[in-house]
Amino acid sequence: MEMIHPSDDTLLIRLAGNWEIGNPLPRADSVEKDLTGQTRQVGFDTASVTGWDSGLLTFLINIIRLCDSRKIEVSPEGLPQGVQRLLTLAFAVPERKGARRETVRPPWLARIGMSAESGFRATREMIDFIGESVLALLKMAVGKARFRRSDLMWIIQECGPQALPIVTLISVLVGLILAFVGAVQLRMFGAELYVADLVGLGMAREMGAMMAAVIMAGRTGAAYAAQLGTMQVNEEIDALRTLGISPMEFLVLPRMIALALMMPLLCIYADLMGIIGGAIVGVGMLDISPVAYYHQTQGAVALNHFVVGLIKSGVFGVLVALSGCLRGMQCGRSASAVGVAATSAVVTGIVAIIVSDALLTILFTIIDL
Repeated sequence: MEMIHPSDDTLLIRLAGNWEIGNPLPRADSVEKDLTGQTRQVGFDTASVTGWDSGLLTFLINIIRLCDSRKIEVSPEGLPQGVQRLLTLAFAVPERKGARRETVRPPWLARIGMSAESGFRATREMIDFIGESVLALLKMAVGKARFRRSDLMWIIQECGPQALPIVTLISVLVGLILAFVGAVQLRMFGAELYVADLVGLGMAREMGAMMAAVIMAGRTGAAYAAQLGTMQVNEEIDALRTLGISPMEFLVLPRMIALALMMPLLCIYADLMGIIGGAIVGVGMLDISPVAYYHQTQGAVALNHFVVGLIKSGVFGVLVALSGCLRGMQCGRSASAVGVAATSAVVTGIVAIIVSDALLTILFTIIDL
């Protein structure tokens, strides 16, 4: 960009090169220092411009507004014909006052207050949701909850049998990893056989339930949030309320029941697959006979270890279902809000799984289970 003064009262702005977004374009402020008090007209020379898009238009609009504020005439004759037509359209309708969004950063104390208010509101909504869920469960216990049994069976199939392939893959790989990690240290003491103890206890008490829950949070919890969020966008949930049907009973309750029932079964399956993964390493790489590996696992993993895993999996299932349904019911009215709700459901579910697992582990240690 070059500034030329053909006369004392005229400024000619000569533009050259590519004026498309992505290239380093000058700001309109760089012209301001050449607008002297004697300048009465601004013109353009764009003969050397090789390309342009909205980047050039934005620059020119800012120049025109700057000249208008100083009562300087702008001559568009030197601009390309397409640019002249777009500028005519841009200034054909005057900008409505107040339509421009102005971002004002509030003071830090106000931001802390808004964050605290948002946290309290989210906590209150979560408590309300849990309370409504408990009421729906109580209604179901006395046979007054209204939901379709066919929906419940469909959801059970979706979050149970259809999740077996991914649970199989992840659980076998977790068992393999546990066996590899244990074998590196146990081999130093000639105790490779205890890999079976490590894998069996790890899968039965912790990893089987946790990995199944994490899979369900990413797969089923996100699906719950997306399904309910889409129904919120399409105003289907409003229609249910209009018909006098409680969304908590009709939509949330079947999903909670399905996941609470399927999670313990998936946990048992994940335990078995993880132990098989550890056996693949023990038998295939550590030269442990299959019979010895089986008896070592049988001796190390007692029934109470499986009970611990089953209790955790049931809790994880309820938390994942609550997280998915809560975020789905809180979803906004736009398509982008559905994606936000699904992402938030996964994050909320995984955080809830980790926190509850820590608390349950401490509890089981105290009661010596």
